Amino acid sequence: MIAVAIIALLAAIALPGFQRARKRSQAGRTLEELRVLESALSQYAIEHGKVAGDPATFEDVKLYLKPNTVLYTTGKDCIGQDYGPSFTVDTYPQVPALTNTYLQDVATAEFWAPYNR
Repeated sequence: MIAVAIIALLAAIALPGFQRARKRSQAGRTLEELRVLESALSQYAIEHGKVAGDPATFEDVKLYLKPNTVLYTTGKDCIGQDYGPSFTVDTYPQVPALTNTYLQDVATAEFWAPYNR
């Protein structure tokens, strides 16, 4: 009985740390995907002669993403929120609002800059 109580106590101590580390990992992945989208949008604009303020869809940008990745196949972040459906040339893609809310305890506005709304 004491062994079970000790294991439960250790699990209670470790679980919040594990969850926080998981959320930090999700925030890092989301930030990296935003950088990839920004690069893909720039490549699209250069190859198609687009200028600042021109619209682009996720399908336009998708051609410049690595195939067979989650971002390429779904266009969603790690918690299932869409990055698109549209973007604007020379404007940073934005963190989805629900993702920002979900990860706000591990990712501040400074963390997301310049991708925050």
